[in-house]
Amino acid sequence: MPSKTEPAAVGDATLAQALLAELAREPDGISLPRLCKRLGLRMSVLMRELAWLGEESIGGQPGPGLVRVERRGERDVAILIARSSDIDPL
Repeated sequence: MPSKTEPAAVGDATLAQALLAELAREPDGISLPRLCKRLGLRMSVLMRELAWLGEESIGGQPGPGLVRVERRGERDVAILIARSSDIDPL
């Protein structure tokens, strides 16, 4: 798992697997600050990784659509939207 002193590379398979595993444990979603704490990441690193795994296109390439961030009241919550059978091993 990445440490706070050593930033993870966006698109890193180990980070993506850890993120997807945490989201799989929380079927109703998890707040972004809590997810940062669990993964030992800065918010900026988490947001880039969520963008990489999300639905939006990056550089003209569509995202895989594995996760979504939605606003619930005053909280931003990350949710795994793909079934485990849809996820290719990284």
